[in-house]
Parts: sequence; C-alpha cells; structure tokens
Amino acid sequence: MPHRVSVCFALIFGALTLAGAAQAREPDGTLVVTMLGDSLTAGYGLNARDAIPARLQEALIAQGLKVKVRPAGVSGDTSADGLARVDFSVRPDTDLCLVVLGGNDRRQGVEPKMVKANLDGIVAKLKARHIRAMLVGVKAPPAMGADYAREVDAVVPSLGRADDAPAFPDLLGKVALDRSLNQGDGIHPNPQGVRQVVARLAPAVAAALGTTRAGAAKR
Repeated sequence: MPHRVSVCFALIFGALTLAGAAQAREPDGTLVVTMLGDSLTAGYGLNARDAIPARLQEALIAQGLKVKVRPAGVSGDTSADGLARVDFSVRPDTDLCLVVLGGNDRRQGVEPKMVKANLDGIVAKLKARHIRAMLVGVKAPPAMGADYAREVDAVVPSLGRADDAPAFPDLLGKVALDRSLNQGDGIHPNPQGVRQVVARLAPAVAAALGTTRAGAAKR
C-alpha cells in the first residue's frame, strides 16, 4: 500500500508540474528572455529602469518584438554560482536564457577550464529543459596577463560552437575602457554606458530569438 500511494503521488505531482509548465507560457505569444548573471544583470548601482535587462527589453520592443526580459542576476556570482542556481532561477516559461557569467571568475583568476565546465553545465541544464541558451562573455581585465586573458576569453566562442549556442563574447566592448561611461568603481556601466552596451547586444538577442521561435515552430 505505501508503495502504491507513493507511485500515485509521484504521478499526480508530475502531472501538476507539466500542467504548471504549460500554463506558464505567455498566452499572448510574448517571448521571455531571462538574463542569468551577476551584478551586470542585477543592475548594480542603477535604478531598475536603467539596468541592462530593462533597457534590453525596450530595445527589443522598439525592433518590433513582443518580448519580456526578466533579470536573474546576483551580484558577486561566479559561473559556479550560476550552475548551482540555474534550475530555480530560470523559470520554465523562458524562451531564451542569456548566460552572462564569468566576469567575477576572471577577476578571481579562476582556471579557464573550470569556467568552461561550469558554463557548459549551465547550457546542458537549460537544454534538458528545452530552453535555448545564449552565451554572453565579459573580457578579462588586462591586469590578469595576456596568456590568461587569451585563454579565458576564448571560452565563450568555443562553447558556443561546441554547444550550438549563439555567443556574444564581449558584452561591454569599448564601454569598459571609457571612464565617462562607467560608475565610480570603473567596472559597472552607468546609465549612458548601459545604453551603449544594449545598442550592441540587442540585435544579437533579436537574431537569437528569431531562430529560437523558428525552431519551436518546427517542433
């Protein structure tokens, strides 16, 4: 009897989980982008409306997309932290997850092979849930040394090819080198810097959403 009860409970729980996942989809066709990341996606030092997720949503809507960008950033997170929380931080209604992790790994000098393994694990977990990933990288600071920078900066492009995931290797671009576009810490973009970051990022995300929607239509 206890075995039958446990089996019945498992079947009921599974059915409710599947039903919840199905109902979680946006009924009006809105695409959901989740930004799994660190302080850059958490909007450190900024009002929520000036943070990257909010500005990215604005830019995508301006391009004619019906989309919601959901922040899932935690300041200080490394790729290992992201791997530990991806299953509960990325909701089931997500169509595309931007994995914006690795900046803190670089500042801490984490071995590139560990960063690669963690990001690969995140992509694998998302794939298992039928959520497409887009890898977004942050260049290593020059102080880390040329050899380390070259090796760790190659992680996102190589993983993108291996995992068949769109990749955007340099989120900050020239903003990272311009003090006038950063907050006082010289690390996090100010509102003007965010706008420049998003201007480069939005077309790549729109393209990824296009292929994501096309792939879903074929299934």
